[in-house]
Amino acid sequence: MITAIVIYKLPSTIDRADCQRHFEKITKNFKDVPGLIRKQFIWNESGDAGGVYLWENLAAARAFYSGPWLNGIIERYNAYPKITYFDTMAMTDNTTNEIKIFDEQKNK
Repeated sequence: MITAIVIYKLPSTIDRADCQRHFEKITKNFKDVPGLIRKQFIWNESGDAGGVYLWENLAAARAFYSGPWLNGIIERYNAYPKITYFDTMAMTDNTTNEIKIFDEQKNK
């Protein structure tokens, strides 16, 4: 599993309410993305926005971020996103009361 944290700077003309409306409008676009398990849409008061994504694997994440998604970010915000990838080693999910351990090395 891969966690990707994506951050981009919003133009000063886009405030929290604008960002919220946009995120609400596009959430459905992420329902059938190959390899995507979960996306959290994020914003902060410094004008940064983006997402925290959980992916099945790095190949799926890289394929998504190199396609039309990247062009949309650049066109909308005139900025390139910063994307950081992490191996997801474990997860506590309080909504399902589950603890999951992901050890990719054991599966090779």
